[in-house]
Amino acid sequence: MFFSKKLKKFIGVKHCFFSRKGGFSKGIYEGLNCGRGSNDKRDNIIKNLNYVSKRMGVKKSKLVLMHQTHSNKVLEVKKINSRKSFHSDAIVTKVKGLALGVVTADCAPVLLYDEKSKIIGCIHAGWKGAYSGIIKNTIQKIKRMGGSADIFASIGPCISKESYEVDKNFHKKFLSKSKKNKKYFSNKNKIKKRFNLRKYVYDRLKEQNVRVDHINRDTFKEKKNFFSFRRSHKLKHSDYGRCISVVSLVK
Repeated sequence: MFFSKKLKKFIGVKHCFFSRKGGFSKGIYEGLNCGRGSNDKRDNIIKNLNYVSKRMGVKKSKLVLMHQTHSNKVLEVKKINSRKSFHSDAIVTKVKGLALGVVTADCAPVLLYDEKSKIIGCIHAGWKGAYSGIIKNTIQKIKRMGGSADIFASIGPCISKESYEVDKNFHKKFLSKSKKNKKYFSNKNKIKKRFNLRKYVYDRLKEQNVRVDHINRDTFKEKKNFFSFRRSHKLKHSDYGRCISVVSLVK
C-alpha cells in the first residue's frame, strides 16, 4: 500500500494506492486484483474488493467503482447506496461515508480532495483520457458542485517514461495538438519514442491551479508491487490484473 504524505495530513479524508500484494487471486492475477473487467474468478475479485473496503473502513456497498473506457467523462455520485453504473473515467462526490475507487494497470490514478468544500474525486488518467481533457473536466465539475479554488491531487503509481515506448504516430498525435508536447517525449531509437505520462498528467493538473504531489513508482518494472498491461502483453499473458486506488470522505 502506498500513501500521499500530503493527502494523509488532511483530517476529513482517507486514501490508499493499493499494490497487488495480499488478496485472493491466483495465477496471472496473483494478489489483490480488483479489475471487474478482467477474466479472473468472480469470487476472488469480490473477496479482494471486500478486503479493500475493510481497509478503507466502509461497507463494500459504499465503495463506488467505474466502468472505465478511456474517455473524458466525469460523473457525480449523489447517493450513498447508489446502484447506478458509472460509465466514466472520473467520479466525484460530496457524500460522507462514500469511497471512490479507480483501477489501473499502467495508467495514472489520480485522487482529489477539496478540503474547504469537502469534495473528493478520482480520475483514471491514461493517455487517451488525459489527452482528451479528463483532468480539466473533473476540476471544472468539482467547481460547479461548489468546490473552492484550493484543490489537492495526488498521482499514484503508473508507468514511467523509461518503460513507456510509443510509435511515431503516437508522437505526431500529441505534437499536432501542441508543439509544446515535445517535452514529454525522448528518443529510444529511430523508430520508437518514450512518453512521460506522469509529467503530462502532472502538468494538466497544474494548468487547473491544483496542488499536486505524486508517488514515483513504475508499475511496469515493479512486478511484485503492481499489475501492468504492457508487461503482461510483453510476456504474452492472456489477460492482466488491475490495482485499485481509493479515496473516501470520513463521516
